[in-house]
Amino acid sequence: MPRTLKPIEAEDIALYQIPSGLKYSPDGRRLAFQVTRADADKNLYHTDVWLAEDGKARRVTWSIDAQVVLWDDDETLIVSRTLPDAEPGVTELFRLSVTGGEAQPWLTLPFPLRKLEKLGGKYIATGGIRMDDPDAYLDTPAQRKEKAEKEKKEQDYHVVDEVPYWFNGAGFINGRRTALFLVDVQNGKAVCRRLTAPAFSVDSFCVDGETVYYAGAEKHGRESLYNKLYAWNAATGKGEALWRKGGLSFGGLFTLDGQLYCQATDMKAYGVNQTPDLYAVAKSSLRRVFTPPVSLYSSVLGDTAEGGGGDNAGKGEYLTLATVEAHNAIFALKPGADGALSCRTVWEQEGLVASMDACADRIAVVYQGWDHVAEVFEMNRDGSGMTRLTRLNDEALAGRYVAQPHRIDYTSCGYDLRGWVLLPQGFSPRKKYPAVLDVHGGPRCAYGETFFHEMQLWAARGFVVFFTNIKGSDGRGDAFADIRGDYGGTDYRNLMDFTDAVLKAYPNIDPERVCETGGSYGGFMTNWIIGHTDRFCCAASQRSISNWVSMTFISDIGHFFGPDQCGAPGPFGAVNTEKLWAHSPLKYAQNVKTPTLFIHSEEDYRCPLAEGMQMMQALAGNGVETRMVIFKGENHELSRSGKPQHRIRRLREITDWFEKHAK
Repeated sequence: MPRTLKPIEAEDIALYQIPSGLKYSPDGRRLAFQVTRADADKNLYHTDVWLAEDGKARRVTWSIDAQVVLWDDDETLIVSRTLPDAEPGVTELFRLSVTGGEAQPWLTLPFPLRKLEKLGGKYIATGGIRMDDPDAYLDTPAQRKEKAEKEKKEQDYHVVDEVPYWFNGAGFINGRRTALFLVDVQNGKAVCRRLTAPAFSVDSFCVDGETVYYAGAEKHGRESLYNKLYAWNAATGKGEALWRKGGLSFGGLFTLDGQLYCQATDMKAYGVNQTPDLYAVAKSSLRRVFTPPVSLYSSVLGDTAEGGGGDNAGKGEYLTLATVEAHNAIFALKPGADGALSCRTVWEQEGLVASMDACADRIAVVYQGWDHVAEVFEMNRDGSGMTRLTRLNDEALAGRYVAQPHRIDYTSCGYDLRGWVLLPQGFSPRKKYPAVLDVHGGPRCAYGETFFHEMQLWAARGFVVFFTNIKGSDGRGDAFADIRGDYGGTDYRNLMDFTDAVLKAYPNIDPERVCETGGSYGGFMTNWIIGHTDRFCCAASQRSISNWVSMTFISDIGHFFGPDQCGAPGPFGAVNTEKLWAHSPLKYAQNVKTPTLFIHSEEDYRCPLAEGMQMMQALAGNGVETRMVIFKGENHELSRSGKPQHRIRRLREITDWFEKHAK
């Protein structure tokens, strides 16, 4: 008789240790990264720095919360840490010798640091500034203290005069910009010089020798979807515009053998979610050198892995993560004799890659398969010989039942689609089971064969859990991902056909006890589903959209995202309002009979709280059983990076709701 394994519990979400931020030393001998772990009692997280060398990983910080910034040399890491008595608006940097000893104070940067890179004998940084006080970095400690006290007197007020005036995870950003700084170290002090205009925000940058290339734009009143390309040379102290024309959005800058490349899109064919092409850049000249068939980043979802970047330029080729079907791959792009970039797949495997870096002969990844939480792995540069460097979560999963995804292929609306089913421990065809349909966010994201704590929890509680990638998902190119003007159309029919396919494959699922949930786009779809069918016994709508009209005018991305996704040329006028309203679940709320739980965060500025409130109030006013749980101090990322106790409470609320109505 098989041994019964322990079930996964809601509280286990606080046991996992999550690695991120992989960085190889310049000589490639050592790999640095950070590991985030929860302190459930104090309801916060700690972050430790780890090193891997010769195939073995070890923790190197114990008494501080630190994050890896960069390698200063082969044996010295620069880390950032926040001290209890730190001055407001500054960044404390420390030097950590990998040969031993405590981290030593190094520099205090007079601005909140975003990114730091070496530039010749100096450093280049991006950091936060206020447009109305762009030179605050030159203030003395006394001046900073005086301004902090003045701001404290204004803390009861928000004054806004531009959009977006808030941003998810960052709070109110009105008048705030990301500046480019030159940082010189003189007599142990940081001497900084702002290189960009007060209204300018840097979106991305890369360094090649003594030249920094950067993309960005000035923002006056309204943020543009487009930006421009620039270069600044440390030797001459001069800057120049490489591309001044409008109509393109630049990012993903990198150089190979002195040639600058970038990702850029005009968003004309597929809107704001269009995959950028790669261009070779010369002054006032762009040459398209590669058109990616899929997204060149990781969009496979999980709730126990943190993103941290996934590209590396070196050895004459550019390595980047890609999302292919329902998993991640590593692509290598290399210039040929004609200047075009050829692409080969270095590595691919079912699962999720959250972070990647490379050195001369190895590639490191944070990888998560279906049977384990995120861990650090290393492989040869050609993708062979993948080995595991960490076992951070073995103890947390020891003796636990982890349900393996069982793939289901089905056809819907002319598309060949795939999904997966998780079965409870000891699943018996002779027993009736409740079930949960889980819909992913995005919509341009993807589910895959990767560990997902919430789904494993529900499987452990006796539910059959099923999930799929429908039209609009990532991994199959722009045409498949494009559902502009079709929200609630093909995607909804795909989900209903998938549900039918699962019930056919597993006839012992009780069709009267099937629950449904989803977050973000999945929350929109939950709201849509309950307005168009009564087939689910209950639903849990998370960080949802209910009204595209209101969402367009309150979300941090609403002014461009809402009309674009609903197929409206703009936000104004009767025709556009009609398009926005036609795709709004609130329009169909009078049809809802399904008991529905709403989960929303008070500081969610992506899908603002009002979106959940409208739908919940509509249901309550119509006599439908409903409940809403609002999480204070949390944002759109509650399920992935919310405070430990809040993540546990979220899981309990949803699970209790399912069990109340399905058991």
